[in-house]
Amino acid sequence: MASNNSFIISFFLALFFSSMRLSLAARHLLQTTPKLPPDLPSLPPLPPKGNIPNLPTIPSFPKPNLPFLPPNIPKVPEVPIGTMPPLPAGPLPKIPTIPSIPFFAPPPTKP
Repeated sequence: MASNNSFIISFFLALFFSSMRLSLAARHLLQTTPKLPPDLPSLPPLPPKGNIPNLPTIPSFPKPNLPFLPPNIPKVPEVPIGTMPPLPAGPLPKIPTIPSIPFFAPPPTKP
């Protein structure tokens, strides 16, 4: 249900933003020249590069032990393959056809 509500809200938002006034306002904003920002203060210099501590090493974890497998694995029984029944010896039945719809010519147009 929440998905339906969000779909409806997004549909109305798209409908709202596709209005003519909003489209013209967006076009007007895109065609205006941007104003230059006032003089911004310069950024302070970066601190000198000092001794950076080394990253810690990745600890080694113990390797997992796999469970013991039995020496004799039982075999899966074979399933017999199914067969299709034989086709009838006589002629095959006829498949009914779909009747065609008659095509009527359109009425003549007046010159």
